[in-house]
Amino acid sequence: MNSGIKTFFTPQAWVQGAWAKDVLLTVAANGSWHSVQPGATAQQQAGAVQLPGPVLPGLVNAHSHAFQRAMAGLTERRSAGAHASDDFWSWRDRMYSAANRITPEQLEAIAGQLYAELLAGGYTEVCDFHYLHNDVSGAAYADPAEMSLALVRAAQRTGIGLTLLPTLYMRSGFKAAGLREDQRRFSSTPGSVMRVVEQVRRQTQGDARIHVGVAVHSLRAAEPAALKELTAAAKQAGLPVHIHIAEQTQEVEDCIAHTGQRPIEWLLNNAEVDARWNLVHATHATAAELQGVQGKGAAIVICPATEANLGDGVFDLPAYAAAGGKWSIGSDSHVTRSWPEELRLLEYSQRLTLRQRNIAARVLGHESSAAGLFEAALAGGLPATGQMQAGLAPGQRADFVTLDLEFPALLGVPAGHLLDALVFSSPGAAFGEVFVAGQRIAAPSPEGAQAFARAMRELWAG
Repeated sequence: MNSGIKTFFTPQAWVQGAWAKDVLLTVAANGSWHSVQPGATAQQQAGAVQLPGPVLPGLVNAHSHAFQRAMAGLTERRSAGAHASDDFWSWRDRMYSAANRITPEQLEAIAGQLYAELLAGGYTEVCDFHYLHNDVSGAAYADPAEMSLALVRAAQRTGIGLTLLPTLYMRSGFKAAGLREDQRRFSSTPGSVMRVVEQVRRQTQGDARIHVGVAVHSLRAAEPAALKELTAAAKQAGLPVHIHIAEQTQEVEDCIAHTGQRPIEWLLNNAEVDARWNLVHATHATAAELQGVQGKGAAIVICPATEANLGDGVFDLPAYAAAGGKWSIGSDSHVTRSWPEELRLLEYSQRLTLRQRNIAARVLGHESSAAGLFEAALAGGLPATGQMQAGLAPGQRADFVTLDLEFPALLGVPAGHLLDALVFSSPGAAFGEVFVAGQRIAAPSPEGAQAFARAMRELWAG
């Protein structure tokens, strides 16, 4: 056998959209799959590492704001005052109070805890949509990539794959000339974003788990000329592009008032949207807009737990599936850190809206809702990262997790229904081992948890 190849064996693995038996998995020296062979004989299995349970590909978490992990559970009390309302915009003000406190050291500790939790939740890559560029006073750090590199260090320490997305953020709204005082940390330009990209690339050269892309916070946060400049630079460099869009009805109304078009409509008509683009949320999109996204080859990132937590609304999965659209999953504000929970909530939101069952199975063309959801989210990892991360197949990065069949949610479940039980039997099953680029991920260190606890005490003391 070729030097540097690792060989694993599992009695059951998810291959090309279905469970396969007796699968021999070989990993090339560069951390990608060399071969995936179902039906391996006993002789072929000899010498392979025996994996402790059924194998699933790792999923890409396509939308993360790592610092918001520090807020999980701390925004669930009603606003004070007889006429106070609780919605996305009031939550955003609370989020800003956290954003304007966090130091690079605290961010690294918070991201380290988050990334360890995402690995435990079955994710093997995270796309961090990162806009905390400046210090707490709003002044630029001596190293413009200071906060970005805190995320890189956290990813390298935990072993998760990271696609860092430094984010363009220039104004507070469509009619604003600049940022609000409480947005001063977010200030950036197309040039500053690309400088962060270049520096992170230099400092992580040779690390196959660290990649970069770019993000535009939203249409309201960037002038059209700046959006065009940044996305042209990203296209030249072959980078994925992410953008928040059509998350809130007020955002849609403001865009219509300012431009005469809906947000996705404007983007499709005025930007060079293509297969590298990832539209985050798209909660309030028309069927025509969803068809337009698919027509451009772009993808949508759905974040069911955060969209529910913030009261955003329900994504129109049937309309997008009818258009043949690509999508991925993200945990965004990290009120949950497990992909089975995200997929379960996506399906349940459809059931509550339509008052039917097994919506994903029907609209995605699968017998199983869990299989339809998982396969779609798996395929969506390619546009989200710009990397080969879409399952157990030669050439894809060798990311995978094993299932613990002793966990109560899976105990005694027939082999063909394991994915269904993983997604729809709650509380969710525990994953066993996690591998990224063919490397087994070690258990989190106690020091990481202690650093996270210390950062939380410092942030929220008093």
